[in-house]
Amino acid sequence: MAHVGLPFLDTLHTAAAARQPAPLRERAAAEEAAREFESVFLARMLEGMSTGLGGSLLSGGQAEETWRSFMNDEYAKLISRSGGIGVADAVLQAMLGAQEVE
Repeated sequence: MAHVGLPFLDTLHTAAAARQPAPLRERAAAEEAAREFESVFLARMLEGMSTGLGGSLLSGGQAEETWRSFMNDEYAKLISRSGGIGVADAVLQAMLGAQEVE
C-alpha cells in the first residue's frame, strides 16, 4: 500500500510485516488469495446473470458491455469483502490443508 507523499509509512508497514512470524504472513497471504479467488468466481457468476437481463442499467450499446464487466467486478469484490458466499472459506481450508500435507 503506497502512501502518497509519506514514504516512511511504507517503510514502517514493511518493517511491521517482516516482524510477523512466517506462519501469520503465510496465512494472511492465503486468506487474501482465497478472497480474490472468490471475487473472480462471483464476478463470472454475476456476468452470466447480467447477460440475461432485459433493459439497460447503463446507457446501452458497446459502452454498457464494457462498463457492466467493471461493475460486476466491483460488486463481486464488495460481496467477497462483506463475508462472501463461503467460497473463500472453502478455498482457504483447502490451501491450508495442502500446506500441512507437504
